[in-house]
Amino acid sequence: MKLLKTLLTLFILLMLFACSKDENDVKLPGIANNKNKNLTSVYPEAARLEFPRLKGGQSILLVHRTNDKYGVNFCTEWDTQKKSQRWSCYQMHDGNYGGNVGRYQEGYPYDDQLDYANYFTLGDGTPFDPFWNSGYDHGHICPSADRQYTKEANRQTFFLTNMQPQRNVFNAGVWAAMEQQVRNWNRGAFRDTLYVCKGGTIDRSDQISRTLANGLIVPKYFFMAVLCKNKSGYKALAFWIEHKDKDSDYPKDNSGNYQLGIYVTNIRELETLTGIDFFCNLDDETEDHVETLGVENIKSAWGVK
Repeated sequence: MKLLKTLLTLFILLMLFACSKDENDVKLPGIANNKNKNLTSVYPEAARLEFPRLKGGQSILLVHRTNDKYGVNFCTEWDTQKKSQRWSCYQMHDGNYGGNVGRYQEGYPYDDQLDYANYFTLGDGTPFDPFWNSGYDHGHICPSADRQYTKEANRQTFFLTNMQPQRNVFNAGVWAAMEQQVRNWNRGAFRDTLYVCKGGTIDRSDQISRTLANGLIVPKYFFMAVLCKNKSGYKALAFWIEHKDKDSDYPKDNSGNYQLGIYVTNIRELETLTGIDFFCNLDDETEDHVETLGVENIKSAWGVK
């Protein structure tokens, strides 16, 4: 009887130990393991592949949807203390490819998902646009040109929460060229789906160009992280570029095209630079593979010179 009780006690202890282990610590054949995926109890949309890992704390997620078959248009992580967006992320695929509704022409509407207290306000508590007369463009992060399939989707890209301050020579120059390159990849022969996350640096003092008198943060660097899913699997590319005042600071080839290959890096390096964990919802094995490929291999896979 004493031996039986001892064996029973050992069995119970083993069961308690097994049940206390995190399920992600168990490597089971045929089951995707992911230790850094987003928790979705608050934001179910954060399980989508375009998402980086949410920062949490003082940051909130703004989910922009359209009232049609397209559903989620794009999402933005907003830092309520810095009063700045950290990134916007979205998908590009056959379902939202194309269209030509034109650019929204009625300014930059206030994002009604955001409480006034978390934006720039006047003395009476009403919000104002901190970009006006600042010397900086309203730099779209999810571009208007990527959302031409409905007027509602395009209007949402003009929300002030989807903007970062950019010098015009940067916004209309090399940044626009990068955005066009992503659109060039958005074709059926290249992808099933593109998962895109873009933003400007707001978290480290050495990565902030300046802070305006009204509190608007001007990023010193901008980035794009792009994941492609196609019949062969997944591949990923990152752009990392300094935000400068002169177009001549961005080299061009003999045909006058920006040499975008200069700004290509892999996702792992971009994570080191930004402190953001991109494409965290991929299973760990796939994530590690696509994020650590060498730069020259990335350029070849994506056709960037």
